[in-house]
Amino acid sequence: MQWEGGEESSNVEDRRGMGGLGGGVALGGGSIVLVILGLIFGVDLSGFRGGERETRQAAPINDKTLKFVKVVLNYTEKVWDEQFRDPKNGYGTRRGYQKPKLVLFSDGVRTGCGDAPSSVGPFYCPADETVYLDPTFFEELEGKLGGSKAEFSQAYVISHEVGHHVQNLLGYSARVDAHRGRRDEKQYSVRLELQADYLAGVWAHHGNKKFNFIQAGDVDAAITSAKAIGDDRLQKKSRGWASPESYTHGTSKQRVRYFTEGLKTGDATKVRLERFFTVGYDPGTGELKE
Repeated sequence: MQWEGGEESSNVEDRRGMGGLGGGVALGGGSIVLVILGLIFGVDLSGFRGGERETRQAAPINDKTLKFVKVVLNYTEKVWDEQFRDPKNGYGTRRGYQKPKLVLFSDGVRTGCGDAPSSVGPFYCPADETVYLDPTFFEELEGKLGGSKAEFSQAYVISHEVGHHVQNLLGYSARVDAHRGRRDEKQYSVRLELQADYLAGVWAHHGNKKFNFIQAGDVDAAITSAKAIGDDRLQKKSRGWASPESYTHGTSKQRVRYFTEGLKTGDATKVRLERFFTVGYDPGTGELKE
C-alpha cells in the first residue's frame, strides 16, 4: 500500500504507554459488546477471563505506526466527507461528514462504552464516536501476511471500524440496537457487520481513485484477511464446528463478497445500503437472501 507522504489526520490520539487500566478491567454492559466486536477480527480472547486481564506485550511505540494510522484515517475522512455531501447518495444532508476520533492504546483503555482490554481487538464505540486500536493487532497481521502486504489489510481494519461510524451517523446502528434482546438480534448483528465490510470496500474504491494507494497484491491480502474472520472459520477453529444460528458477523464467504462488491462498485447510495436490512435472512445458513 502506498501511503507514505500522505496528509495526516488531526483526529488521532496516542495513548500508548500510559499504563492501561491497571490490574484488572471491569466489564459493564457496553464492554460486553466490545468483546463481541473483538471477534470480528479473530483476536484471541483467552487473555481476558472473568473480568481479569492477563499481561499482554504491547506493540513497540514507533512513529511509523502513528503516521500510518493518521494517513489512513485522513483518507477515510476525505472519502466520506465527499460521499456525505453527494446528493445522489440520498443521505439527506449537505453539511458533510462528522469525523470520528481514533485512539491508539496499549494494554487497556477506558471508553464511552466501558473499559476494554487490548485483547478485544479493534473496535468502534458509538457513545463517544471513537475507534480504538491497539497496534499489537497490526503486529499480528504483519506476522501473518508479511511486511507491506499487511498494510492494506490494516487499512481495511481501520476502514471497517470507520464504517461502523458511518452506520452510526446514518442511523443503522440505532436500528440494530432496537433488536437487542429479541429473537432476531443475531441476524441484525450480521447485517450490520456485513454492511460495514461493504462500506470498507466502498471507501477503498473511492480512496484509491483519489489517492492511488492500492498496489499489486494488496487486495488479495485484504481478501485473505476477510476469509479468516468469518463466523464459520472462527467457530470451527475454536470448537471444531460452526453453528449458523449463533453467527453475529457473517461467514467468510459473505465478508469477502460484500467487501469485494463495495470495492468494485463504490456504490454508497442509501438505496444500496438499505438492501442489507430489507433482504431476507436464512437462520439455517446465516446467509442474506438477495
